[in-house]
Amino acid sequence: MARRWPASSMLELSADAFRRQMDINVIGPVIAIQAFGPLLGSDPSLKGPKGRIVIVMISSVAGKNGNPFSAPYSASKHAVEGLSESLRRELMLFGIDVIIVAPGAVKTPIWSKAEQMDLSVYKNSPYFPALNKIMAFMMKLGETGLPAERIGEVVVEALTAAKPRVCYQVTPDPVRHMMQATLPKRAVDRIVAKRLGLLPPG
Repeated sequence: MARRWPASSMLELSADAFRRQMDINVIGPVIAIQAFGPLLGSDPSLKGPKGRIVIVMISSVAGKNGNPFSAPYSASKHAVEGLSESLRRELMLFGIDVIIVAPGAVKTPIWSKAEQMDLSVYKNSPYFPALNKIMAFMMKLGETGLPAERIGEVVVEALTAAKPRVCYQVTPDPVRHMMQATLPKRAVDRIVAKRLGLLPPG
């Protein structure tokens, strides 16, 4: 059975859909951190053997770049990045480190679900042609993404390295992400818009 496409322009997105993404990707980790923080050492009454304590937060390359038609996801991952930085500085008091792992596309069943999505509900939207291009791009990501085991290896490195980096970005196309990070934002805007057909006529 075809399902409604989860991506949408901000102009056509319900507040409930946006809120659900924030609940999952931001509020969920906040609840987990507050629940386990005392066990990690923020509660001085809970004693245990001294050790190295690291919290690994899973962000995304979308935590640095806002992609069209995925504003809720991008916003939630930007929030995870800010949350992690604030938390890392707060938890220095207790000797707890906070490391971000920011993957690009990973080979999981989520990409194959693109074939089952129903875009017909957007046929009257000015974004309909661009959404079709995004769907094709997502299906390609399913073929070229990193194996999930690679992300696991990076998490292990973040947990065990003597001097871990603050953020580990791991992606199958590092050159593209490096260009997004170094080119002027307006230039990236135009490149993305041209590829998706989002430039105004004329």
